Amino acid sequence: MIFKKKDNMNDKSTAAVNTSAAANADDIQSSVDDVMKKFDRESNVRLWEGTPKLIVNGLLVAFSCFCIYVTLWGTFLEEIRLTSFMACIVFLGFLIFPVKKGAQRVNYIPWYDIIFMIVGTGAFLYFTFNAVAIIQQGSKFSTAQIMIGVVGILALAEVCRRSVGIPILIVAGAFMIYALTVGLSNPTFMRRLNYAVRLLFYSKEGILSTPVNTCSKFIVIFIIFGAFLERTGISDFFIDCANALVGSFAGGPAKVAVVSSALLGMVSGSSVANTVGSGSVTIPLMKKTGYKGEFAGAVEAAASTGGQIMPPIMGAAAFLMADIVGIPYSNIISRAILPAVLYFTGIFIAVHLEAKKNNLKGIPREELPKMSILIRDIYLLLPIVILVYLVTTNTKTIQTAAAISIVVAIAVSMVNKKNRMTPKTILEALAAGGKGSISVAAACGIAGIISGVITMTGLANVLINGIVALAANRLIIALVLTMLCCIVLGMGVPTTANYCIMAATCAPILVRMGVPTIAAHFFVFYFGIVADITPPVALAAYAGAAIAKANPMKTALNATRLAIAAFLVPYILAMNPVMVLVDVQSPMQIVMLVITAFVGICGVSAGLSGYLLDDLNPLQRIMALLGGLTLLIPGTATDLIGIALVAALVVWQTAAKKKAKA
Repeated sequence: MIFKKKDNMNDKSTAAVNTSAAANADDIQSSVDDVMKKFDRESNVRLWEGTPKLIVNGLLVAFSCFCIYVTLWGTFLEEIRLTSFMACIVFLGFLIFPVKKGAQRVNYIPWYDIIFMIVGTGAFLYFTFNAVAIIQQGSKFSTAQIMIGVVGILALAEVCRRSVGIPILIVAGAFMIYALTVGLSNPTFMRRLNYAVRLLFYSKEGILSTPVNTCSKFIVIFIIFGAFLERTGISDFFIDCANALVGSFAGGPAKVAVVSSALLGMVSGSSVANTVGSGSVTIPLMKKTGYKGEFAGAVEAAASTGGQIMPPIMGAAAFLMADIVGIPYSNIISRAILPAVLYFTGIFIAVHLEAKKNNLKGIPREELPKMSILIRDIYLLLPIVILVYLVTTNTKTIQTAAAISIVVAIAVSMVNKKNRMTPKTILEALAAGGKGSISVAAACGIAGIISGVITMTGLANVLINGIVALAANRLIIALVLTMLCCIVLGMGVPTTANYCIMAATCAPILVRMGVPTIAAHFFVFYFGIVADITPPVALAAYAGAAIAKANPMKTALNATRLAIAAFLVPYILAMNPVMVLVDVQSPMQIVMLVITAFVGICGVSAGLSGYLLDDLNPLQRIMALLGGLTLLIPGTATDLIGIALVAALVVWQTAAKKKAKA
């Protein structure tokens, strides 16, 4: 009787623990959902339940299937393909996203949204069904056609506002005002409007230009692939691997955040989503270990932002870069490896120095996953391995490789019962992929409008000539000015649109000043991404702060300090393009560049954190910063000076530690 009572007590205790754990998990998930709704526009969606939810998800699934079919087998006219794609985006955009945050009633869409949805979709479908006639009619457009074009542009702008945000529309609006007032030479306003609408809506130099074309051909299918890959359980696998590899080291949870974000970056190109996804696990662990909340949030934000530069998938802008620069996507992947490794290495070093400085311990090894057990799940990497192989060997086109990898992801999920995909799961993945494509496509459409205005007004040449004159043929000045443009623009404009604008305006400036084309485009690409952790608008850092319950501005400043490599690597590759495999004369050249860059980033990180082998005094911090920065400037003389300064600092601190022990 006593034993039975004890068993009952144990059962009750176990049940209480399980209930508490479940409640805690629900709280974490609720917190994650709240953070995503606050900092990620894509998470502010209408609430559909029951039959309406099935209908909406069915439309999203149909859209994903349509995109896959068109991408792989569609042979019809490009104008028909692109306008039908944008018609779907406008229709689904109004269906999914409410007019403002918090405007959420279950199974409700206001009458004015229905009208906007029908009229906006109809504008693009008008072009779809009359594409041949419109192409053949030349420059003679009726007033009705111009009005249809205006409606289409406004509908797309509204979808972009709801799914992406208003800052990008402010930029686009400023460009449009410039074009309609002083940018175009037509004598009357109506003629300027006529010309602008013809170019932006009815030609392939505006909405239907490279960004939307690339989005419909490549980006959407990769977003769908990411949705399938997520459902295989690979995210948990990456986090467990990171724990097993570095969790027991000094400041283990922070290093886990860096390594897991680098791994997750291979399959996710969203800074905020990556921060919230892995941060919900790593940030509480970091705080438990002893890190301050603002530092814990900053580590996750800085590491997660690097996901957009981490091959093989990277961010959507990488596909645009391949199209704009005119080189295969496989080349973009290979050229991005060294800069990405240096980026994450820099954050890892900064985290290590902070841990040593504050004497923070790692997670006990007995509490960590065993690598011998995790290795059994290595098959989860098969979809990524096959994707990389097919893309890098040019065995298949990019879109075909992604489609094959989707099938492999489904097959891989069948191995483990826990993550096994059912027909329902497959439909959910297709729906998620379709929903995730809306904001990217809307941003690409607005980016096309901005690029179109720059082209038709000749604004690019004005900016190029102005900055070249201001820089006075000094590359470093042009690089700093370009960096500031990218960061300021990136504070409110998504990376994809930011890159499109910078590729049209600032990248040609760097090319004119002698920077190789691919290096110039990587430069603007990197600084567009860094805006996600740069105050005052640092969405990834603010998301990390929300999870850590820390001060947002302090978190953003910490993230900027931790990600110092992100600010230095672009300068290295612009001034020494060997970093992106340009003008490589021997393998030793790459080795020496990596070594000097690595030591340089160590020096700068030590100077900023105030710790190397021990606490640094003011003079030692200056030595570390000067030594690190000179190592990052290409040239034998600067390398020797940098090595001498860093080596002297190491000898100084080693001797001081020995003296202190004695």
